[in-house]
Amino acid sequence: MCGIVAAVRAEGDVVADAIAGLKTLEYRGYDSAGVAVMTGDGIAVRRKMGKIAALEKELASNALPASPQAIAHTRWATHGAPADRNAHPHTDDSGRVVVVHNGIIENYIELRVLLQAQGHAFSSDTDSEVIAHLISHYHRGGASLHAATREAIGKVHGAYALVVASADEPGTLVVARHDSPLVVGVGAGVNYAASDMPALLGQTRDFLVLENGETAVLT
Repeated sequence: MCGIVAAVRAEGDVVADAIAGLKTLEYRGYDSAGVAVMTGDGIAVRRKMGKIAALEKELASNALPASPQAIAHTRWATHGAPADRNAHPHTDDSGRVVVVHNGIIENYIELRVLLQAQGHAFSSDTDSEVIAHLISHYHRGGASLHAATREAIGKVHGAYALVVASADEPGTLVVARHDSPLVVGVGAGVNYAASDMPALLGQTRDFLVLENGETAVLT
């Protein structure tokens, strides 16, 4: 089962916290790992097939900048074979919206065809990438990231736990949940999201559990 860890704070670096949180979720099993951060130029992503150690090796040679906003993920393949390009996080084709997703989108082929007809170019075989493009579609149309996410989840059928970020709304994470677990951790000057509480116990003991159909904005 996939793992999610995300964090946002006003200043400082949260990448190490996100990676440490992922390591506590290794018991779930996974075939790839990745992390995305907000930078002054937009969103930067690193993804590798294999264990978190492979991702750490990639980060050692291809470092990410320190960032107060990070989204990390471990994936167990459902749609799309284990491969770097199918690892999370996924962005839209502009690279401005980034998503991690646990669950299965049952109508992803139908949505992918519609989005491709509107000019969206896909770079993976996953069902999850559809969500990034769908949110981007509404976000480009002028909707806030939260509103765009709510529009998008109204179109998908299936299970999801989502964390979403946009280069156009730095300092914000949007989370959503339906039939896949997701918790919010509240810290001192920092907020977290994770697929399971153990991922955040080193950072906080103050949690909110999202219920089905709920979304939240973390800043």
